[in-house]
Amino acid sequence: MENAVLIHGGAGTPSHMSSILEDILKNIKLENNALNMAINPVISMEDNPFFNAGTGSVPRMDGSIQMDAAVMSGKEFGSVICIENVKNPVLVARDVMIRSPHIMLSGDGATEFAREMGYEYYNPETEAGMERLKKFRGEVAKNGLPDKFKFLEKKSGDTVGAVARIDGNFAAAVSTGGSFPMLRGRVGDSPIIGAGIYAGEKGAVVATGIGEEIARNILSYRIYSEIGKERLETIVKREVDSFTVSCGIIAITGDEYISYSNTTMAYAYREF
Repeated sequence: MENAVLIHGGAGTPSHMSSILEDILKNIKLENNALNMAINPVISMEDNPFFNAGTGSVPRMDGSIQMDAAVMSGKEFGSVICIENVKNPVLVARDVMIRSPHIMLSGDGATEFAREMGYEYYNPETEAGMERLKKFRGEVAKNGLPDKFKFLEKKSGDTVGAVARIDGNFAAAVSTGGSFPMLRGRVGDSPIIGAGIYAGEKGAVVATGIGEEIARNILSYRIYSEIGKERLETIVKREVDSFTVSCGIIAITGDEYISYSNTTMAYAYREF
């Protein structure tokens, strides 16, 4: 059983961006710790403004930037929800898991926890993100908001993630700036255990796409629970193909891995 890590840049990311992800894995520090091997490439994606996580996160409709991230290894889980003004939310999620008595922290509490853990203030706002918000506000001023935010169904590419298999142990990590456009306080699937992320003794699964639908279907755990019953490819394709909105999955087991999406999705894989 080879050690391996599989990463994605979000459902909807163009395939040519896989070269960026391949470079990340080529230069990543190799470790014998599954959790670190899942987190390290996510940090690199959070630091890259081309991805919707950390720096590069899309703004909310009020102009604020709130981010979600989660990690899971074995039965241990940690996540931050609607955290603000930190550079690497995935590292704060790890600290929630390792250094706090909780599994989730949200909003001001998550940000305050980050400060207590030594994370400095950081503004992830980018010119591209604010220009996107400006354009959206212009469209709303002209046409109004579609009924019940149906415009969300047109959006994809809202998450970055990684799954790792190291010495037979599995871990997963996700990070996102959310799904543009969205209200302040909106939470998708990424920081919710079993929805956007799940890892256990059988493998690790990470989802990307329209978070509301992924969460309603508890997608990552649904896939994880079927591992061992059929080929991983069969399980993942059946679940993803059942979605009528943007959806993608990366998953890894002891002897299989898959990256699959009903839209374009940049990904990269490395064994070592």
